[in-house]
Parts: sequence; C-alpha cells; structure tokens
Amino acid sequence: MAAEATRERLSTVVAERAGTPPHGQVKLSGVVPPLADFFHQRPETGLDLRAGLYPGDTVVLTHGQETVSGPGPQGGTGKTQLAVAFIHALWGARAVDALIWVTASSRESIINGYAQAAGTVGAADHGLSAEAAAVRFIGWLAHTRRPWALILDDLASLADLENLWPAGPAGQVVITTRLPEAVFRAWPGSAQNPPNPAAGPRIAPVGGFSRREVLAYLSARLTDHPDQRAEALDLGEDLDGLPLGLAQAAAVMSVNRLSCREYRGRLGERREHMAAMRVDGVSPAVLATWSLAAECAHELPPAGAAWPALALAAMLDSHGIPGAVLTSPAGCGYIAGRPSTAEPADQTLVHAAMTNLARVGLLSVDPASPARTVRMHRSVQAAVRAYLPPADYEQAVLAAADALLQTWPEGDGTGLEQAPAEQGLLEQTPLERSRLEPSRLEPSRLEQAQLERAQLEQALRDCTGALWAADSAVLRPAEGGHHHSGPVPQGAPPDVAQPHQSMLWKPEAHPVLFRKGLSLETSGLAEAAIGYWQSVLVTSTRLLGNAHANAVAARDRLAAAYESAGRFGDAIAVFASALADRERNLGPEHPDTIAARGRLAHAYSSAGRPVEAVALYEQMSADAGRHLGPGHPGTLTARARLAAAYQAAARGKEALTAYRMLLTDSARLLGEQHPTTRATRERLAAAFLANGQPKDAIEQYKRLLADTETASGRDHPDTIAARASLASAYRRSGKLKDAIALYQRVLADREWIAGADHPDAIAARANLAFAYRSAGQLREAIPAYERTLADRERVQGPDHADTRAARANLAAAYQQAGRLGDAIHHYEQALADSERMLGPGDPETLATRSSLAAAHVADGRLAEAVPLLQRTLADSERYLGPDHPLTRTVRDSLQAATRA
Repeated sequence: MAAEATRERLSTVVAERAGTPPHGQVKLSGVVPPLADFFHQRPETGLDLRAGLYPGDTVVLTHGQETVSGPGPQGGTGKTQLAVAFIHALWGARAVDALIWVTASSRESIINGYAQAAGTVGAADHGLSAEAAAVRFIGWLAHTRRPWALILDDLASLADLENLWPAGPAGQVVITTRLPEAVFRAWPGSAQNPPNPAAGPRIAPVGGFSRREVLAYLSARLTDHPDQRAEALDLGEDLDGLPLGLAQAAAVMSVNRLSCREYRGRLGERREHMAAMRVDGVSPAVLATWSLAAECAHELPPAGAAWPALALAAMLDSHGIPGAVLTSPAGCGYIAGRPSTAEPADQTLVHAAMTNLARVGLLSVDPASPARTVRMHRSVQAAVRAYLPPADYEQAVLAAADALLQTWPEGDGTGLEQAPAEQGLLEQTPLERSRLEPSRLEPSRLEQAQLERAQLEQALRDCTGALWAADSAVLRPAEGGHHHSGPVPQGAPPDVAQPHQSMLWKPEAHPVLFRKGLSLETSGLAEAAIGYWQSVLVTSTRLLGNAHANAVAARDRLAAAYESAGRFGDAIAVFASALADRERNLGPEHPDTIAARGRLAHAYSSAGRPVEAVALYEQMSADAGRHLGPGHPGTLTARARLAAAYQAAARGKEALTAYRMLLTDSARLLGEQHPTTRATRERLAAAFLANGQPKDAIEQYKRLLADTETASGRDHPDTIAARASLASAYRRSGKLKDAIALYQRVLADREWIAGADHPDAIAARANLAFAYRSAGQLREAIPAYERTLADRERVQGPDHADTRAARANLAAAYQQAGRLGDAIHHYEQALADSERMLGPGDPETLATRSSLAAAHVADGRLAEAVPLLQRTLADSERYLGPDHPLTRTVRDSLQAATRA
C-alpha cells in the first residue's frame, strides 16, 4: 500500500472526526491509530477482516505461536495494524454507518470509549454519566439495524468487559489482545444475548510474516540500491518474521543506507553484547533491534535529544501521549537538559527528537491527533525502562508527572483552586453553571471542543496510570552487567537488582495523582473513581501514614465517589468516620471539621435523609458563621444548603425564612449584583414556586433579571437564562400571555447571539411551543414543534435523543389538536427509533409505546391499543418492576381500555 494513499485515507478519517464529513455519512468515534506508511498486506499470515467478517461476527486477534523472537506477552505481530487497515477499508467502501475505535487497556477506558460512541450515534445525550451512557450504547449495539463496526484494541482482561460485551446482529467486532487463546474458551458474551451464543468469538492467531511476506515487505522498504536486500530472508529468519523487529531493522537500514547483510552483522554483535539483559516479555531480538535503533536516532541532529525524548515517552501510555505533554515546560526541560519555559526553540527541539525516533521505528507520530500524538510499543517502553539507571529513571518519572500536570486543562469546576477547608462546601447554581458553558460556540464547534476535551482527559488519565505503574516497577536485571546512562545500550544491564525510590510519593503524593482522580469524577466515571481512590488511600496510608494530609484527602474523595455512584451507605460511613477523626484531632470548630460536617450532610441529603442533613447543616452553618465569618463563601454556602435541606424535608416556611435571611446578608456583604447574591435570589424564587407562592416567585425572578442585566448586560447568556427562568415562572403560575411574550424574546435573543441552529436556540423554540400548547394556542404550537423537529433532525441527526423527544412532543401536540392520524404516525416513528436505539426495556421506549396506545384509544382503535398496552405492561414489569410508577400507570391504562 502506498504511503500517499494511506495518508489520504487517514486525512479523510480526521476530516470526519473534526466534524466535516466528506461525501458519506459514516460516523466515527474514537481515535484511530495511524496506518503505518509502509503497511503491508498479509495474504498468508494476516486475516482478511474485510472479506472474512460478517454482520454478527466477533473476531479476536491474538498472538500466534510463541517464538524466541516473538513471545506472546511482547506482541509486535501487527494485530493493531490489521484492525486499522480494516477500519480504513470499511471507511473507503462506506460499508457501515458507524465506526467505533475503543482502546480497551482498562475498564475505565472501555466505558469512556463507549460513552463517547453513545453520543456519536445518538444513543445518549451529554447529561448522562459515562457509565449510564455506556449501558445505553451496549443496548444500541444489540438492537440497531444500522450496520456498525467496533474495534476493541489491546484488551487487557476479559473481566473489563463484564456487562459490556459488544454484540448485535448488525455489527462486526474485532478485538486485539495479548491474552492467550485459552482465555476466550469460556466466552462471556454468551450471557449477553449475542446472535449465536453457541459459536462464541472466532479466534484468529496472528504471528510473524511468512518468508514471502518478509521478502515483499523488505523489498518495498529497501530501495536505495539492488544489493541492499541481499540476505533479506536470512534477516527475516533472525527475527522470526516479527513485524515489530523488521520495522525497526528496515528503518535503521534506510536511514544509514545499510544492506540486510550489513545489518545482520551488527544485529549479531548487538545480541551477543546484550545476552545478559533480561526484560520480562521482551525477546533478545527486539532488545537488539531497539538498541540499534536508539543508537541510530542518537546520532541524528539535534545531537543528544533522542535519548531523553525516548526515556520520557517510555514512562507514559503506549496507546498515545498528547503532544502538549511532550512540549510542556517540563517536557522541554527534560529533553533539552535545562530549565525551559517551552519557548518555540525548545519545542522545535522536541519535535525534531520525536521525528528522529519515528524515523528509526521506535515510535509513531500522528500530528492530526492532539490526544494521542505519540505512540510507542510497550515492548520498546519496557526495554527503555529496564535500561535506565535509578537516578535517570526517577528524573524521567518526575519530569513526566510535571508535564502531565502542566498539560491538564483547568477551569472544569473540580474545585482544585479552593482552599482545603472550603473543598466540598461550594456548589454551583444553574446561573453559575451557565457562565462555565461555551454557549457562544457554533454547535459543531461546541461538540467538537467537548469531544476533544474528553479524549484529552482520557489520554492524560491513561498516561498517569502508566506513569504510576512505571514508578512502582522494580528493575530486575540479570547478573554481570552495569548501568548505562548514555543513549546507546551496547553493554549489559546492572549487576544487582535495585528497586528505585518512588518519585510520585516523595515526600508526598505528586499532585497529578489527585488530578487524575478528580478527572474521573468530573467525567462521570464514578465506579472507576471509587477503585482509583481506594488505591490512592491504601498507598498513601502505607507510605505516609493514616493521618497524613494525602491519606485524609484520599478518604474524602473516596467518599465523594461513593456518593456519586449512588452508594450512599458507603459514602455516609466514610464521611462519618472522617468527621469523627477531625473532631478528635482538630476540634469540633476547626475549619476542616466544619467542611467535613458539610460533606456528611450532603451525603445524607443525597441519600434522601433530610432530617439528618438538616441537623448537620444547622450545626455547620452556626459554626461557619462564628469561625469563618458571615461573609465567608463557606458560611454562605452552608446557609444555602441548610435552606435547601429544609425544603427537602418539607419544611417550606423555614426554607423561605433561611433563603430570605441569606439574601439579605449576601446583598449587604457582597452587593446586589454579586453572583452569590443573584444565585441566592434564584434559589429563593424557586422555593416560592415550590411552596405555591407564584406571585412572590415572579417578583424575585424579575429582580434577578434586572440585577443580571445591570451586572452583565442585556444580551449576556446569564441575562438570557434569567429571562427564561422568569418566563417559566409565568407559565407555571398560569400567566401564559406573559410567558409567551417572554419566551418569544428569549428565542429571538438566542437566535441573534448563537444562531438559529444552536442547541440553545432550538431548545428556546421548543419552550415557546410548550407555552403555546399550555395556553391552548395549538395553531401556533404545532408549527413551532414542527420547526423544532426539523431543526433537531438537520442539526443533531435523526437518531439523537433530542430528536426523538422533539418527535414525541410534536405527536402529543397533534393528539391535543385532534389530529390523531398525524399523532399516531409520529408516535409510531418515535417508538421505532427508540426500540432501535435503546431496546424494548428502556423507559423511553415504554413511555413512547404507552403514549401511542393512548393515541389509539383516543381514536377509538381499541383493537390496536390493548395489545400495545399489554406488551408495555409486560415489559414494564420485567424491566422496571411491578411497583414502578410507569408500570402502575400502564396497568391503570390497560384496565381502563379493557373496561371500555
């Protein structure tokens, strides 16, 4: 395959990823690795996935027969490249509607990849957690009729696929793995309704090149002179046809214009010199080809940069390192060998070093992927790490940690900038959240920015995990050698095993370890966050002691992760223990103790136990006022949460009193236009509505709108959001004329600020349509609903969750207008879409089927309605339970229909 053709196909994939699809409608999810410039088709040893894989099939690419040069754990047989070629073939033929690439090196990575794919195919919206979206995606795979293909690359453990096994009659699944074939004999997919449970996945071992393939591959790469390919077959035998070793050998021969005969001579000498080196899972052949490639790269200008660049990359994730990590100040400083601020000259040095390493086959560079720019095979990483002496190893670990932290995006609401005493106290109101949202971006740019952010976060988490694993490793060299700090590993390894001292926990946890955990939480990966914080807590307790600040913080984060996952009992137990420790060690009125009391109260509130929450918030509010001061953010937040707890405990009068007093104090201490004051007014207005006092609520929303206009301007997103809140209050209080006028203004503002196709503008039109419908103005409501549906289909696609909701809303408006034929038509389409995307047991599917049945009843078509209700009731009882509110509603509807 020509390199030019490969790059052309890759640029097409990147174009689609960037939101500018070429001539087809194929949806791509995930970051596909680049196809090697000299990728070689393997007619004898490589499975032709394009021709041999059919809908409903699952193929597992595992290592072939182990050899001296190709041990199973090492890999390097080209499995991932075969999968990449499969993706390119499907893309070029437009053979599927969706292509999904998921790095399967951990359960966290699988869930995150599934969640991104769910958004791409429209199976879930951004409001769901990653874990809930992943479940939706599995359901979509099982039920959709749209053809799809999914690659799970480098599956590390079958346990990571528990309840996540991908299967569906319209799909093709390819799994690449270093796991042995025997692991797949007890196929877990049989319990998850695959098309053919008895068959299981097809195992396709992938070994080294055959003799003919070796000759063809080297002939395509070595074109300098006719004699260059002399002894090519012999070189192939030296390396057992291993593609990884051949790629490094061919690259070095091309750079140095060596023949196969000359390279074989150097290879033999190098293997002799390195005979004593032992690296688990890495063959002597790869150790030799790697060392020759490292020597070659070191000699390329700029001199001396290749080796530190290789060492830094070896500490990070083999599946892809963000380019910004390597060109950060810490990355530039380590590679340049001096302090750096990442000025252009140093970044150019890093680029040159990485380019040289790619030239000799030690890594690959994908400039089109900001999240996975540099990839290095794990066996090369293992060789580099085994060769580094402890002092150099520790420097590389620390530089990598600093580089990751410098690259991690901020401004994500994690609270990293808060003082320790305030963590866990502050919360965001809807008004405050609106200021964090880039609502002025075009829809495609907004979605692309969110996707790129999620991909970068995952890559940084993966790199941090790889770094922690590398930092925990122990060097286990063979006897009779010595360390080399230079770039050319010609000699033997050290003579004694020396574990290096951990740099990530010296003298305490490096901040990047906590940054990863916070990223898991904010990315909606609650279960992964629980496991991670458990590991941090165990390690910090073992290395630093139970009372160390790191251990204390890790325990708080573990409890917060329990709470996010809905494991309220565990969260309350850990938070209560943490509070008891702080009361005992710091005293009951210490700021950290007050914050701990707030976290426990929040957990009680989340668990639906408002009585306990109120008691704790009352104590916390009093303590914070005395010791932090009345104007301290922690005090104001404590009082706001106390008021909310009163509301949740059905103590509405006390909630209103608390909100009024808080509003008075906030206005006095901070000013009427301060964000905290406006947020408090917004909460007070909502409490008035909840307590059946719409007149008072409207007055507060009017004041909120006026204050926001004064603070931010008439056209600011915050002002428009306040205007929409007032419109909603008008509608809920029955002042529909005022509501409609204000909703019209909001729609005009959204269209002028963000454009008619922005999701905010489309949502504003849907709200206006609902206001029309609430007022009985169906002649105005129906065109607005029709426009909303058309816009959703055009902008977000026919399969998006918002599009399905818009269709159901339009059907309801048709039904209210007596246009039952139109209502039934749209309900039927919404039901078909929901069943196809989500399956028969999803609440959305059940609710839509129930609505369709109601439309049939209204049309007097009981013969159609009763079977629909019977099926809906059976599915509701099966999937939701007999006592679920929807189940009871369907049961009542069925009884009413059968009595009629």
